Amino acid sequence: MAVSTIEWEDGRIKLIDQTLLPNEFKQIYCDDLPTIWEAIKSLRVRGAPAIGIAGALGAVLGIWNSQAESYDEFAAELKSAVDYLATSRPTAVNLFWALDRISRIAEEYKDLAISDLKGVLLSEAQIIIEEDKAMCRAIGQHGMALLNENDTILTHCNAGGLATSDYGTALAVMFSAHDAGKKISVFADETRPLLQGARLTTWELMQAGIDVTLICDNMAAQVMKEGKIQCVIVGADRIAANGDTANKIGTYNVAILAEAHDIPFYVAAPTSTLDYALATGEEIPIEQRSADEVTEGFGKLTAPKGVKVYSPAFDVTPASLVTAIITEKGVARPPYKVSLQALQDT
Repeated sequence: MAVSTIEWEDGRIKLIDQTLLPNEFKQIYCDDLPTIWEAIKSLRVRGAPAIGIAGALGAVLGIWNSQAESYDEFAAELKSAVDYLATSRPTAVNLFWALDRISRIAEEYKDLAISDLKGVLLSEAQIIIEEDKAMCRAIGQHGMALLNENDTILTHCNAGGLATSDYGTALAVMFSAHDAGKKISVFADETRPLLQGARLTTWELMQAGIDVTLICDNMAAQVMKEGKIQCVIVGADRIAANGDTANKIGTYNVAILAEAHDIPFYVAAPTSTLDYALATGEEIPIEQRSADEVTEGFGKLTAPKGVKVYSPAFDVTPASLVTAIITEKGVARPPYKVSLQALQDT
Protein backbone atom coordinates (compact mmCIF):
# COMPACT_ATOMS: atom_id res chain seq x y z
CA MET A 1 0.00 0.00 0.00
CA ALA A 2 1.46 3.34 -1.08
CA VAL A 3 -0.99 5.11 1.25
CA SER A 4 -1.65 4.17 4.88
CA THR A 5 -4.98 2.51 5.57
CA ILE A 6 -5.27 4.38 8.88
CA GLU A 7 -3.01 6.81 10.72
CA TRP A 8 -2.84 9.66 13.23
CA GLU A 9 -2.49 13.15 11.82
CA ASP A 10 -2.54 16.40 13.83
CA GLY A 11 -4.89 15.21 16.56
CA ARG A 12 -7.22 13.37 14.18
CA ILE A 13 -7.52 9.90 12.70
CA LYS A 14 -7.07 9.77 8.94
CA LEU A 15 -8.30 6.69 7.08
CA ILE A 16 -9.28 5.40 3.66
CA ASP A 17 -13.06 5.24 3.30
CA GLN A 18 -13.34 1.68 2.03
CA THR A 19 -17.07 1.93 1.38
CA LEU A 20 -16.27 4.05 -1.69
CA LEU A 21 -13.73 1.72 -3.32
CA PRO A 22 -13.06 0.86 -6.08
CA ASN A 23 -14.95 3.70 -7.75
CA GLU A 24 -13.52 6.44 -5.56
CA PHE A 25 -10.35 6.64 -3.49
CA LYS A 26 -10.95 9.06 -0.62
CA GLN A 27 -9.32 9.64 2.75
CA ILE A 28 -11.48 11.01 5.53
CA TYR A 29 -10.82 12.39 9.02
CA CYS A 30 -12.37 11.30 12.29
CA ASP A 31 -12.31 14.16 14.78
CA ASP A 32 -14.14 12.59 17.70
CA LEU A 33 -15.31 9.30 19.18
CA PRO A 34 -18.67 9.12 17.38
CA THR A 35 -17.03 9.50 13.96
CA ILE A 36 -14.43 6.77 14.52
CA TRP A 37 -17.13 4.53 16.08
CA GLU A 38 -19.27 5.08 12.98
CA ALA A 39 -16.28 4.42 10.70
CA ILE A 40 -15.73 1.04 12.38
CA LYS A 41 -19.42 0.12 12.47
CA SER A 42 -20.12 1.11 8.86
CA LEU A 43 -16.97 -0.64 7.53
CA ARG A 44 -15.24 2.53 6.39
CA VAL A 45 -12.34 0.87 8.17
CA ARG A 46 -12.50 -2.92 8.36
CA GLY A 47 -10.40 -6.06 8.73
CA ALA A 48 -9.44 -7.34 12.17
CA PRO A 49 -5.93 -5.77 12.42
CA ALA A 50 -7.14 -2.42 11.05
CA ILE A 51 -10.08 -2.44 13.46
CA GLY A 52 -7.61 -3.00 16.29
CA ILE A 53 -5.57 0.00 15.15
CA ALA A 54 -8.75 2.06 14.86
CA GLY A 55 -9.62 1.08 18.42
CA ALA A 56 -6.20 2.06 19.77
CA LEU A 57 -6.18 5.40 17.94
CA GLY A 58 -9.84 5.92 18.86
CA ALA A 59 -9.08 5.49 22.55
CA VAL A 60 -6.34 8.11 22.24
CA LEU A 61 -8.70 10.40 20.35
CA GLY A 62 -11.22 10.02 23.16
CA ILE A 63 -8.83 11.51 25.74
CA TRP A 64 -6.73 13.77 23.52
CA ASN A 65 -8.51 16.94 24.60
CA SER A 66 -9.12 15.83 28.16
CA GLN A 67 -9.00 18.55 30.80
CA ALA A 68 -8.68 16.07 33.65
CA GLU A 69 -6.49 17.25 36.52
CA SER A 70 -6.05 13.87 38.20
CA TYR A 71 -5.33 10.36 36.98
CA ASP A 72 -8.64 9.10 38.36
CA GLU A 73 -10.56 11.62 36.27
CA PHE A 74 -8.45 10.78 33.24
CA ALA A 75 -8.87 7.03 33.74
CA ALA A 76 -12.65 7.45 33.94
CA GLU A 77 -12.64 9.33 30.62
CA LEU A 78 -10.45 6.68 29.01
CA LYS A 79 -12.67 3.87 30.29
CA SER A 80 -15.71 5.63 28.87
CA ALA A 81 -14.01 5.92 25.47
CA VAL A 82 -12.85 2.29 25.54
CA ASP A 83 -16.26 0.96 26.57
CA TYR A 84 -17.95 2.98 23.83
CA LEU A 85 -15.58 1.80 21.10
CA ALA A 86 -16.00 -1.80 22.24
CA THR A 87 -19.67 -1.64 21.22
CA SER A 88 -18.85 -0.95 17.56
CA ARG A 89 -18.20 -4.52 16.32
CA PRO A 90 -18.19 -7.67 18.47
CA THR A 91 -16.39 -10.39 16.51
CA ALA A 92 -12.86 -9.14 15.70
CA VAL A 93 -10.82 -9.80 18.85
CA ASN A 94 -8.10 -7.38 17.73
CA LEU A 95 -10.38 -4.49 18.71
CA PHE A 96 -10.61 -5.66 22.32
CA TRP A 97 -6.94 -6.64 22.40
CA ALA A 98 -5.92 -3.12 21.36
CA LEU A 99 -8.33 -1.39 23.74
CA ASP A 100 -7.09 -3.52 26.63
CA ARG A 101 -3.49 -2.74 25.71
CA ILE A 102 -4.08 1.01 25.75
CA SER A 103 -5.87 0.71 29.10
CA ARG A 104 -3.00 -1.31 30.60
CA ILE A 105 -0.41 1.23 29.44
CA ALA A 106 -2.41 4.06 31.00
CA GLU A 107 -2.41 2.25 34.33
CA GLU A 108 1.28 1.45 34.04
CA TYR A 109 2.20 5.13 33.54
CA LYS A 110 -0.44 6.64 35.79
CA ASP A 111 2.13 8.62 37.79
CA LEU A 112 3.01 10.78 34.80
CA ALA A 113 1.56 14.22 34.24
CA ILE A 114 -1.67 13.98 32.22
CA SER A 115 -0.11 15.75 29.24
CA ASP A 116 2.77 13.27 29.22
CA LEU A 117 0.43 10.31 29.65
CA LYS A 118 -1.47 11.34 26.53
CA GLY A 119 1.80 11.23 24.62
CA VAL A 120 2.61 7.78 25.97
CA LEU A 121 -0.76 6.43 24.85
CA LEU A 122 -0.34 7.89 21.37
CA SER A 123 3.13 6.36 21.18
CA GLU A 124 1.68 2.98 22.15
CA ALA A 125 -0.93 3.22 19.40
CA GLN A 126 1.86 4.05 16.94
CA ILE A 127 3.82 1.03 18.19
CA ILE A 128 0.78 -1.16 17.49
CA ILE A 129 0.79 0.15 13.91
CA GLU A 130 4.50 -0.57 13.44
CA GLU A 131 4.12 -4.02 15.00
CA ASP A 132 1.25 -4.75 12.65
CA LYS A 133 3.36 -3.79 9.62
CA ALA A 134 6.15 -6.11 10.75
CA MET A 135 3.68 -8.92 11.52
CA CYS A 136 2.10 -8.67 8.09
CA ARG A 137 5.48 -8.88 6.35
CA ALA A 138 6.45 -11.89 8.47
CA ILE A 139 3.15 -13.65 7.69
CA GLY A 140 3.88 -13.11 4.02
CA GLN A 141 7.35 -14.62 4.31
CA HIS A 142 6.17 -17.68 6.24
CA GLY A 143 3.19 -18.22 3.97
CA MET A 144 4.89 -17.89 0.61
CA ALA A 145 6.86 -21.06 1.32
CA LEU A 146 3.55 -22.95 1.05
CA LEU A 147 3.02 -21.78 -2.53
CA ASN A 148 4.46 -23.48 -5.59
CA GLU A 149 5.30 -21.94 -8.95
CA ASN A 150 2.14 -21.42 -11.07
CA ASP A 151 -0.22 -22.03 -8.13
CA THR A 152 -3.65 -20.46 -8.27
CA ILE A 153 -5.07 -19.39 -4.90
CA LEU A 154 -8.71 -18.86 -3.98
CA THR A 155 -9.38 -16.18 -1.37
CA HIS A 156 -12.55 -14.90 0.26
CA CYS A 157 -13.37 -11.36 1.44
CA ASN A 158 -10.43 -8.94 1.85
CA ALA A 159 -7.37 -9.61 4.00
CA GLY A 160 -4.97 -7.25 2.28
CA GLY A 161 -3.37 -3.91 3.05
CA LEU A 162 -6.80 -2.35 3.44
CA ALA A 163 -7.56 -4.74 6.31
CA THR A 164 -4.30 -3.97 8.11
CA SER A 165 -1.81 -1.13 8.39
CA ASP A 166 0.22 -2.04 5.35
CA TYR A 167 0.55 -5.43 3.64
CA GLY A 168 -2.29 -7.66 4.68
CA THR A 169 -2.50 -11.17 6.10
CA ALA A 170 -3.88 -13.59 3.49
CA LEU A 171 -2.88 -11.24 0.67
CA ALA A 172 0.54 -10.73 2.29
CA VAL A 173 1.31 -14.32 1.30
CA MET A 174 0.45 -13.50 -2.31
CA PHE A 175 2.27 -10.16 -2.31
CA SER A 176 5.39 -11.80 -0.86
CA ALA A 177 5.35 -14.60 -3.42
CA HIS A 178 4.85 -12.12 -6.25
CA ASP A 179 7.62 -9.84 -4.96
CA ALA A 180 9.95 -12.84 -4.82
CA GLY A 181 9.31 -13.55 -8.49
CA LYS A 182 7.08 -16.58 -7.97
CA LYS A 183 4.41 -16.83 -10.66
CA ILE A 184 0.97 -17.12 -9.05
CA SER A 185 -2.61 -16.21 -9.85
CA VAL A 186 -5.68 -15.64 -7.70
CA PHE A 187 -9.42 -16.30 -7.85
CA ALA A 188 -11.32 -13.87 -5.60
CA ASP A 189 -14.83 -14.57 -4.33
CA GLU A 190 -17.04 -11.49 -4.60
CA THR A 191 -18.08 -11.97 -0.93
CA ARG A 192 -21.73 -11.10 -0.55
CA PRO A 193 -23.44 -9.02 0.63
CA LEU A 194 -20.98 -6.09 0.67
CA LEU A 195 -18.61 -7.41 -2.00
CA GLN A 196 -15.31 -6.88 -0.20
CA GLY A 197 -13.70 -9.43 -2.49
CA ALA A 198 -15.02 -7.80 -5.66
CA ARG A 199 -14.46 -4.22 -4.56
CA LEU A 200 -11.31 -4.43 -2.47
CA THR A 201 -9.34 -7.64 -3.01
CA THR A 202 -9.38 -7.44 -6.80
CA TRP A 203 -8.43 -3.75 -6.59
CA GLU A 204 -5.45 -4.46 -4.34
CA LEU A 205 -4.20 -7.39 -6.41
CA MET A 206 -4.53 -5.47 -9.66
CA GLN A 207 -2.62 -2.55 -8.11
CA ALA A 208 0.17 -5.01 -7.27
CA GLY A 209 0.23 -6.51 -10.76
CA ILE A 210 -0.99 -9.95 -9.64
CA ASP A 211 -3.20 -11.91 -12.04
CA VAL A 212 -6.67 -12.02 -10.45
CA THR A 213 -10.01 -13.41 -11.61
CA LEU A 214 -13.28 -12.45 -9.91
CA ILE A 215 -15.97 -15.08 -9.34
CA CYS A 216 -19.35 -15.06 -7.64
CA ASP A 217 -19.41 -16.80 -4.26
CA ASN A 218 -21.47 -19.70 -5.63
CA MET A 219 -18.89 -20.48 -8.33
CA ALA A 220 -16.17 -21.72 -5.96
CA ALA A 221 -17.16 -25.37 -6.15
CA GLN A 222 -17.11 -25.34 -9.94
CA VAL A 223 -13.64 -23.78 -10.25
CA MET A 224 -12.34 -26.29 -7.71
CA LYS A 225 -13.93 -29.16 -9.63
CA GLU A 226 -12.26 -27.90 -12.81
CA GLY A 227 -8.86 -28.14 -11.10
CA LYS A 228 -8.19 -24.42 -11.24
CA ILE A 229 -7.40 -24.01 -7.51
CA GLN A 230 -4.28 -25.34 -5.73
CA CYS A 231 -4.99 -23.83 -2.30
CA VAL A 232 -7.27 -21.51 -0.37
CA ILE A 233 -5.90 -18.69 1.80
CA VAL A 234 -8.19 -16.54 3.97
CA GLY A 235 -7.78 -14.17 6.89
CA ALA A 236 -9.40 -14.36 10.32
CA ASP A 237 -11.20 -12.10 12.77
CA ARG A 238 -10.84 -14.38 15.77
CA ILE A 239 -9.23 -17.77 16.34
CA ALA A 240 -10.19 -19.88 19.35
CA ALA A 241 -7.65 -21.87 21.35
CA ASN A 242 -8.47 -25.06 19.43
CA GLY A 243 -7.99 -23.44 16.00
CA ASP A 244 -11.65 -22.83 15.16
CA THR A 245 -11.62 -19.69 13.04
CA ALA A 246 -14.15 -16.88 12.59
CA ASN A 247 -13.95 -15.05 9.29
CA LYS A 248 -16.28 -13.30 6.87
CA ILE A 249 -19.53 -15.12 6.20
CA GLY A 250 -19.04 -17.68 3.45
CA THR A 251 -15.60 -18.79 4.58
CA TYR A 252 -17.02 -21.96 6.16
CA ASN A 253 -18.62 -22.83 2.81
CA VAL A 254 -15.26 -22.49 1.07
CA ALA A 255 -13.54 -24.67 3.70
CA ILE A 256 -16.07 -27.46 3.20
CA LEU A 257 -15.60 -27.26 -0.57
CA ALA A 258 -11.83 -27.32 -0.20
CA GLU A 259 -11.98 -30.48 1.88
CA ALA A 260 -14.33 -32.11 -0.64
CA HIS A 261 -11.85 -31.39 -3.43
CA ASP A 262 -8.72 -32.25 -1.39
CA ILE A 263 -7.40 -28.68 -1.56
CA PRO A 264 -5.31 -27.20 1.30
CA PHE A 265 -7.17 -24.54 3.30
CA TYR A 266 -4.89 -22.01 5.01
CA VAL A 267 -5.73 -19.25 7.49
CA ALA A 268 -3.36 -16.27 7.72
CA ALA A 269 -3.57 -14.08 10.81
CA PRO A 270 -1.36 -12.37 13.42
CA THR A 271 -1.15 -13.87 16.90
CA SER A 272 -3.16 -10.88 18.18
CA THR A 273 -6.15 -12.57 16.52
CA LEU A 274 -5.82 -15.62 18.78
CA ASP A 275 -8.25 -15.69 21.69
CA TYR A 276 -7.08 -18.25 24.23
CA ALA A 277 -9.96 -17.32 26.52
CA LEU A 278 -12.29 -19.17 24.15
CA ALA A 279 -11.88 -22.95 24.09
CA THR A 280 -13.74 -23.41 20.80
CA GLY A 281 -15.37 -21.39 18.06
CA GLU A 282 -18.78 -22.03 19.59
CA GLU A 283 -17.99 -19.21 22.02
CA ILE A 284 -17.10 -16.61 19.38
CA PRO A 285 -19.74 -13.86 19.22
CA ILE A 286 -21.13 -13.45 15.71
CA GLU A 287 -22.06 -9.95 14.62
CA GLN A 288 -25.48 -9.50 13.03
CA ARG A 289 -25.71 -6.86 10.31
CA SER A 290 -28.70 -4.81 9.16
CA ALA A 291 -31.20 -6.23 6.67
CA ASP A 292 -30.70 -3.46 4.13
CA GLU A 293 -27.13 -4.65 3.47
CA VAL A 294 -28.75 -7.72 1.92
CA THR A 295 -31.88 -6.23 0.37
CA GLU A 296 -30.38 -2.98 -0.96
CA GLY A 297 -26.68 -3.07 -0.18
CA PHE A 298 -25.68 -0.49 -2.78
CA GLY A 299 -28.81 1.61 -2.96
CA LYS A 300 -30.90 -0.56 -5.28
CA LEU A 301 -33.67 -2.73 -3.88
CA THR A 302 -33.04 -6.37 -4.84
CA ALA A 303 -35.68 -8.08 -2.69
CA PRO A 304 -39.32 -7.43 -1.79
CA LYS A 305 -39.83 -4.70 0.79
CA GLY A 306 -40.50 -6.18 4.21
CA VAL A 307 -38.96 -9.59 3.54
CA LYS A 308 -37.38 -11.16 6.61
CA VAL A 309 -33.58 -11.21 6.53
CA TYR A 310 -31.00 -13.11 8.55
CA SER A 311 -27.55 -11.58 8.10
CA PRO A 312 -24.66 -12.89 10.21
CA ALA A 313 -21.44 -11.10 9.23
CA PHE A 314 -19.17 -14.03 10.10
CA ASP A 315 -19.13 -17.80 10.31
CA VAL A 316 -16.81 -20.19 12.12
CA THR A 317 -14.70 -22.75 10.28
CA PRO A 318 -13.92 -25.80 12.45
CA ALA A 319 -10.23 -26.47 13.05
CA SER A 320 -10.68 -29.88 11.45
CA LEU A 321 -11.04 -28.15 8.06
CA VAL A 322 -7.96 -25.94 8.47
CA THR A 323 -4.75 -27.32 6.97
CA ALA A 324 -2.50 -24.76 8.65
CA ILE A 325 -2.57 -21.34 10.34
CA ILE A 326 0.06 -18.88 9.12
CA THR A 327 1.19 -16.36 11.74
CA GLU A 328 4.05 -13.89 12.04
CA LYS A 329 5.83 -16.41 14.29
CA GLY A 330 5.54 -19.35 11.94
CA VAL A 331 3.08 -21.89 10.57
CA ALA A 332 0.94 -23.85 13.02
CA ARG A 333 -0.49 -27.25 12.14
CA PRO A 334 -2.87 -29.60 13.98
CA PRO A 335 -3.30 -30.13 16.84
CA TYR A 336 -3.75 -26.37 17.13
CA LYS A 337 -4.27 -26.28 20.86
CA VAL A 338 -0.62 -27.34 21.13
CA SER A 339 0.95 -25.66 18.09
CA LEU A 340 -0.69 -22.25 18.55
CA GLN A 341 0.31 -22.12 22.21
CA ALA A 342 3.86 -23.10 21.26
CA LEU A 343 4.03 -20.22 18.76
CA GLN A 344 2.60 -17.80 21.29
CA ASP A 345 5.26 -18.81 23.80
CA THR A 346 8.14 -18.12 21.38
